[in-house]
Amino acid sequence: MPRRFFKKHLPTPDALSEHKVLRKIGVGLHEPAIWHLSRRTVARAFAIGLLVAMLPIPMQMAVAALFAIQFRASLPLAVSLVWLTNPITMPPIFYFNYRVGCWMFSITPVKPEDGLSLAWLKALAVQSWLPLYGGSLILGFLLAVVGYFSISGYWHWQVKRRWLTRRRR
Repeated sequence: MPRRFFKKHLPTPDALSEHKVLRKIGVGLHEPAIWHLSRRTVARAFAIGLLVAMLPIPMQMAVAALFAIQFRASLPLAVSLVWLTNPITMPPIFYFNYRVGCWMFSITPVKPEDGLSLAWLKALAVQSWLPLYGGSLILGFLLAVVGYFSISGYWHWQVKRRWLTRRRR
């Protein structure tokens, strides 16, 4: 069941190899392991996709693709999971990451004094990079571990359940 679900909703290897950013990766795209959907490749893809999605960096899809090739994870799934942080969800997710970072480093969150201004944004950029990236890394690693073991456990449970169903027949 999990394999059929993922195959139905993921792009094909040909569609991804035509993507302008992913085309530059080249040889790594021809590795069969990154296109195969198994418990290990899907669990690795979830870990990679969730980790990279939490990072406030440009070109998240390319970073996820490079990690997927390096760790032999499902490339389409890792790249797709990066879209968890899309332009609509990015502000609340990254603000939450920032607040977690402030809590971790015991830093008082920066608030606008007289409304939004260019000077305040500059001060915010200088003062907030440590809590933003720290919180993003911690939450990214936490989600990666939870995602990896959840998908791996769910896959194992599904296989065992189907095996028991066939055995009863």
